[in-house]
Amino acid sequence: MHPFRTAVEARDQNAMEALLADNVVFTSPVAFAPYPGKPVTAAILRAVLRVFENFRYVREIAAADGRDHALVFEATVDGLQLSGCDFLHFDADGKIDAFTVMVRPLSAAQALAARMAEEYPRIQQEAREAIEGKTSA
Repeated sequence: MHPFRTAVEARDQNAMEALLADNVVFTSPVAFAPYPGKPVTAAILRAVLRVFENFRYVREIAAADGRDHALVFEATVDGLQLSGCDFLHFDADGKIDAFTVMVRPLSAAQALAARMAEEYPRIQQEAREAIEGKTSA
C-alpha cells in the first residue's frame, strides 16, 4: 500500500502533507484553475477530510516505475454516494508534484463543490498562515 494511501486512511494530516512537494499542483474536480503549492494543497486535503463521509480507497493502481499512482475511492457527501480517483505523480524525490482528482456522478460532484465552497475561506486562511509561517521563520 502506498504511503499516501496509508496516511489518508489514518487521517494523518502531517504525514499527508509531508508527502507533498513544495511545487505540487492540485487539480480539483470542481474548480477550473489548478491550485499551485504545498500550503494550499495541504489545506484542501484537510478540508476534504472534513467534507467526505465514509471515505475509503477501494483500488490502487501503480505504474511500473512508481512515479504514477491512481487511487480509486468511494465516499459520501451530503448523503450522496460518489466514486472518484486520485491521480498522483511523484517527482524524483518521491514527493507528490501533481495531484488530480476526478469524481462522479454529477449530483455528488455538485454537492462536493457546494461543500468545498463553504470550506474555501478556511482553506485560504490555512494556506496564508502556512506561507506566512515559512516566510517569517
